Amino acid sequence: MMMTTTSVVEGRPVTQYLGVVTGEAIIGANIFRDMFATVRDIVGGRSATYERGLGEARETAMAEMQKKAQELGANAVIGIDLDYEVLGQNNGMLMVSVSGTAVVC
Repeated sequence: MMMTTTSVVEGRPVTQYLGVVTGEAIIGANIFRDMFATVRDIVGGRSATYERGLGEARETAMAEMQKKAQELGANAVIGIDLDYEVLGQNNGMLMVSVSGTAVVC
């Protein structure tokens, strides 16, 4: 399935708009991961653990959106928007949400 942030797919005109599709994923903070991330913040460097978690959440949200688009009969999702939010008590969770328009082209 073609998935793009653009509003068109070059060379493939949209023949049918099927509606907005979404996907969400929430990852919780882990105390050990947080401890090591705090150390990284102090000494500098990237937190590979957080980056992996964020990547997994993004992939989960995208896969959920793609599944919903397929259920509608779409062969592409255009105009994709990714959003990240911190939520929960003490900002202990990260939500990745993605939305786009399911289309046939």
